[in-house]
Amino acid sequence: MRSLTSKLILAFLAVSLISIFVVVASTRFSTNREFDKFLSNQYETELATELARYYEINNTWDQVDRAYLGQTAMQFGPQGDRPSNFCVTDAKGIVVMESFAHKIGDTVNAEILKTATPIQSSSQTIGYLLIERPPDRRDPMGDEFIKRLDLSLLVTAIGTIILASIFGTFLSRTISRPIRELTRATHEMAGGKFGQQVPVRSRDEIGELASSFNKMNDDLARSFNLRKQMTADIAHELRTPLSLIIGHAEGVHDGVLPPSRENFEIIREEAGRLEQLVNDLRTLSLADAGELSMDFQSVEINKLLGDLKSHYMVHFNQKRIALDLEPAPASLRANLDPVRFTQVLTNILENALRYTPENGRVLIASIEKNGNIEIVIQDNGEGVSPGDAAHLFDRFYRADSSRTRDEGGSGLGLAIAKSIIEMHHGRVWAESQKGKGLAVHILLPS
Repeated sequence: MRSLTSKLILAFLAVSLISIFVVVASTRFSTNREFDKFLSNQYETELATELARYYEINNTWDQVDRAYLGQTAMQFGPQGDRPSNFCVTDAKGIVVMESFAHKIGDTVNAEILKTATPIQSSSQTIGYLLIERPPDRRDPMGDEFIKRLDLSLLVTAIGTIILASIFGTFLSRTISRPIRELTRATHEMAGGKFGQQVPVRSRDEIGELASSFNKMNDDLARSFNLRKQMTADIAHELRTPLSLIIGHAEGVHDGVLPPSRENFEIIREEAGRLEQLVNDLRTLSLADAGELSMDFQSVEINKLLGDLKSHYMVHFNQKRIALDLEPAPASLRANLDPVRFTQVLTNILENALRYTPENGRVLIASIEKNGNIEIVIQDNGEGVSPGDAAHLFDRFYRADSSRTRDEGGSGLGLAIAKSIIEMHHGRVWAESQKGKGLAVHILLPS
């Protein structure tokens, strides 16, 4: 299989050869034609001068066809019994020197005489010279000129081919180099070595391809690392409740722990935690695959938020946290799944309830913004850094690595919320600063 470089070199050479052939052929043809035309005009002028001199000397055209008109005339004149390639007429157009097409005594048509060369003497037209066939070029100097011209064209063509080969090779390697680099990086990536980067050497389509490849490779490397991290996180999250369940079950079985209600309650709680984690993982996997069932319908946003506030008022009152609602002044309706969307708001409110201190405040607000609906859930808790806020919706992400799952959920609630929002063609993000609380924004198309 020929490489791309070889194909490009052959293509450059083919184009160069065709171009050189066309240029050389057209140049040679045009030069020969113009040179012949130049010689014909020169001979014609010289012959007209010789004929005028003949008339001035003899004061008649008699015997002109037998006269020796010089070397110029010999170039045109008869050889043996062959008629001349040109004819001569007097001032009235009567042929005085015959040719292939005209006999002595014939009268040449006035229209034809318009194309003839006037023969003048003392500023008067004494006859006409009519060239019927171009002369044979027997001038050695002219032939030598044509030979030298042909040689020059040949040398130029060979030199051009050599230069085209050199530049074609250089350009081919320059063009194919980034493609070779992309191919090597692709093979490395196919072998599991993600994060390969290729240099972007230009701003054309190949440079754009290299930039897209680098971005794709970065995304794949990040996705692969996230997948590895997620597998480790899932194993960790599953191990904690399983260890507690197995430890207490074996303790009761071996008689180390009494079969009391308290021990069975611990086993039940950890089993429930394990079940919740498995359900969250299943929901997230369905959302990623686009197979999470959705029942879209037109929902009044302010009413949905009002019902959510009423449901959570008891929980917030128990922790002495104020839960306020600031609905939009106008009715806002959106096409969404009320059950799934309530699940999103519940996950966000659970986090706000968990991390807002006693006597704190959580605000739910809805506004219409540029034709879209924005819902903001803001607390005045400790908050997180802007860098942590950007990752709050990542799976199993903890802004505080010292926290345990006993203080929180499965770590998938916000990730599930993000997936559901995206299935609603919306967007969710968090804004926060340390010590200034956390605000979660949800943007939905109206």
